Amino acid sequence: MSTGKPLDKGVLDALRAWNTPSASNAIELFKLRPRNKGFMSPEIRCLFPDLGVMVGYAVTGRFAADQPAKEPGSRFEFWKRILELPEPRIAVMQDIDHPPGVGAYFGEVQSTIHKRLGCIGAITNGHVRDLDEVHPLGFHYFAGGVCVSHAYVHLIDFGAPVEVGGVTVHTGDLIHADKHGVLIVPKEIAHEVPEAAAKVAEREQRIISHCKSPDFSLEELKRRYES
Repeated sequence: MSTGKPLDKGVLDALRAWNTPSASNAIELFKLRPRNKGFMSPEIRCLFPDLGVMVGYAVTGRFAADQPAKEPGSRFEFWKRILELPEPRIAVMQDIDHPPGVGAYFGEVQSTIHKRLGCIGAITNGHVRDLDEVHPLGFHYFAGGVCVSHAYVHLIDFGAPVEVGGVTVHTGDLIHADKHGVLIVPKEIAHEVPEAAAKVAEREQRIISHCKSPDFSLEELKRRYES
């Protein structure tokens, strides 16, 4: 599986300087996909909003927890695969239970392991746990919810595309996420997104500043809004 050449660190830093709605606005300018695509549904919640923006490359896997595993996937092989991918890494894990959330794949132990392997966070449609222990690690949690137990949690497989929050995520995809949600950034335009975000923000500020001005008029608002 090819994930392409990793982006320059400066590009990732520039992306991290913008919140996720701003990155989403910027991507719209390139008309690469419909405006209602490329971001996860609100069911995938940011559990540690104070950690700020998370930008990194997806490493994908699937797990289940409702029943004991007959032939579980190898976590050791998964860990080896993670180390082959560029940093910073983000574990994107699909819970295939119906409904998801029977048991947590990520808690204090798995978060500590994955952080040591260069992951900066986890995204899952399933549930997570050990919030008080994981938060001090600076490890981001985006999940469908929080639960008590790991139940019979086990890895199914890894490396293939996964479905999380209504989005298909491939290993190597570039992810931008914060307290608003999770966004996939097309890598071919990633280096242009920060400048595009700045242009959108400048236009928005012209509109906002006029709305706050004592010289406000509908005519000027229309001109600025349509420009």
